[in-house]
Amino acid sequence: MRAVLDIVLIVLDIYIWILVIQAILSWLLVFNVVNSRNAVVSTIWRFTWMITEPFLKPIRRIIPPIGARRQYGSTSGGLDLSPMILILLVILIQRLIIYYVYPNVI
Repeated sequence: MRAVLDIVLIVLDIYIWILVIQAILSWLLVFNVVNSRNAVVSTIWRFTWMITEPFLKPIRRIIPPIGARRQYGSTSGGLDLSPMILILLVILIQRLIIYYVYPNVI
């Protein structure tokens, strides 16, 4: 059973890295450092967006981006804190597993 918990912890670590990659890539796209028409950039962006958006969307409903403008039912611009909040939640889940679940498993 500990092997399963180790795999869960590794998956959570990888998910944190995916969140960081998506945040950095979004900054690079906004400031035109990389071109969104590049096939590699587009593929990485779509993959990270599909993996992270289902968890980021509920957080954005509760805490909208700071300084965002509402246009046509969606927000545009502003500072999005949802990736940082999700990273903190993932770290909390990791700590709960490490300190409370892992020692009690045979």
